Amino acid sequence: MAQDVVRPLIAATAAALVLAAASVAHAQITFKSPSWNELSPQERQVLAPLAPDWDKLDAQRKQKWRGVAQRYPTMQSEEQQRLQQQMQSWSKLTPEQRRVAREQYKTLKALPPEKKEEVRQKWQEYQNLPAEQKREFAAKPSSGRSTTPMRPSQQPVQQGPTPAGVPAR
Repeated sequence: MAQDVVRPLIAATAAALVLAAASVAHAQITFKSPSWNELSPQERQVLAPLAPDWDKLDAQRKQKWRGVAQRYPTMQSEEQQRLQQQMQSWSKLTPEQRRVAREQYKTLKALPPEKKEEVRQKWQEYQNLPAEQKREFAAKPSSGRSTTPMRPSQQPVQQGPTPAGVPAR
């Protein structure tokens, strides 16, 4: 009687181990870390701004960027241009600026929707400023916070009339 219970239990355990081993093997294949020269010509063309740093990226980031390169041909022209500009800007950042940018992205992503909208509005207001005013803000020393050129939260908000009952900033 005990053997009738133990054998199926052993078989189920063995099957689970085989499945687990198969998924680990699959994960190793999925996160293969190709060198720059192992990329297809199309991937190298799309990801060209990342070429100097490619071999320093971890396998997960390489897979992310390869996915972007695969989607690239289906993007509209404006999206492709924006992506290229972002990659070029990113490639010019120091490792410390990149670390700070990643932290800020995680922080912004965790904000509640109303705070995200406030940040988007401030960023849009900043984007609409004349280039000279943007340069002035970039030249000002920070107020003790960790900053990078990509930090939207330190951008000024243009003051306008405030509705009744709403405090001015």
